[in-house]
Amino acid sequence: MENRLDAIPAELLLALLDNPYESLILVDADGIVRFMSSSTDGSYAVPLSEAVGKHIAEVNPETRLPKIMQTGKAEIGRSMLVKDKERIIARIPLVADGRVVGAAGKLMFSSPRKLKRLIHRIESLEKQLDFYRQEVRQIYGIRFSFDNIIGQSAKMEAAKTLARKAAENDSPVIILGESGTGKEMFAHAIHQASRRSPNNFIRINCSAIPAELVESELFGYDPGAFTGASRQGRVGKFELAHGGTIFLDEIGEMPLSMQVKLMRVLQDKEIEHIGGGKPRRIDFRIISATNRELEGMIRKGSFRLDLFYRLNVMVIHLPCLRDIPEDIPLIFESILKKLGRDRRIPIESVSPSVIDVLMNYRWPGNIRELRNVAERAMIVCINNRIEIQDLPAGLVSEVKAGNPRQAKPILLKNAMEAAERRLIEDALNYCQQNKVKAADMLGIHRTGLYQKLKKYGMI
Repeated sequence: MENRLDAIPAELLLALLDNPYESLILVDADGIVRFMSSSTDGSYAVPLSEAVGKHIAEVNPETRLPKIMQTGKAEIGRSMLVKDKERIIARIPLVADGRVVGAAGKLMFSSPRKLKRLIHRIESLEKQLDFYRQEVRQIYGIRFSFDNIIGQSAKMEAAKTLARKAAENDSPVIILGESGTGKEMFAHAIHQASRRSPNNFIRINCSAIPAELVESELFGYDPGAFTGASRQGRVGKFELAHGGTIFLDEIGEMPLSMQVKLMRVLQDKEIEHIGGGKPRRIDFRIISATNRELEGMIRKGSFRLDLFYRLNVMVIHLPCLRDIPEDIPLIFESILKKLGRDRRIPIESVSPSVIDVLMNYRWPGNIRELRNVAERAMIVCINNRIEIQDLPAGLVSEVKAGNPRQAKPILLKNAMEAAERRLIEDALNYCQQNKVKAADMLGIHRTGLYQKLKKYGMI
């Protein structure tokens, strides 16, 4: 229904205009005072009883209201002396049917001190908001980039190349691989390399959320939406991911009933709180991951085909550790370095027989299991050197009992590369990252050093 002034009672309009908090003055297009609120009485040389009907310049010689009507531009938050006291006011042109029909002058703050207090309050709130934003980034921010992904095998390089391509666009990505192959690390790296990196990276483990809580966790709820709901309501994970990336880990564990709702969210980019009827538009990029065989689940009816096609735009297959034995020494060395920094236990060397065993083991737990073995070996080793006896006995006996592949040529090549990489790192550190001096120390040409740095992913 159209708003009409004639539908507003006169006493209501008068109470609005003549309130004690704004000290309002209204003038028409000719500058004639048509209204002054009672709170302005005594502020000017002309009393209130005589001011109405006079030109505003007679009431206040310093007035700028005629100038406001001439320019048609408002002046908000300006300072003005009234009875030798500074006041913060607003001067506003009044427009009807495209023409200026008058102007209004009203008090915003009775003193600059009140304005300063308001500004201080706003600044304080902005600081609090920045603090909470930083907290959210620390909780939901990225932890890994492509620099953290170790491996030079053909399969690992292919996975990284495809992941970098995925980072260049917003298409859905699904990462497939056994447990412990680094699916979450790849998801972090894709987000970090994308245009969405300044915003949140929200991770959801679909297998860890009870089925009855999945909807409220993903989409949030309004106050009083259900028994036990917070009186403030709750923001869902998709809202937290607005402008950023949402990572659905173990997507194969999502209940079938929720797959339908997720499908609709992916299609419409809108979510609805539980108990709230108003849809909320959300801008997000989705990455999912699973160690399950989704196509088999589709045949059994436990995973929706339409959702699979929504998620399956870009597929990244991560190799298991037993399929990339040439990467095991590099990954093992990287894990030892990180653990050494964290625990302040530097490992100076690793026996070649240890590397031989590691490269011939099956690794059912993949990198997660390798890290466990590295941590144990670092703790029990003597003189900061890891020997065969520092590995778990079951691991060693399994390799010896089996029929290890003939990995000696790979081991020799990898050991030489690892040694060369360590020498380059030591030279760069000694020369304070001066590549010209480092190349001279190593006895190679600067171009050759750059080629090796590129080969080992050090630039």
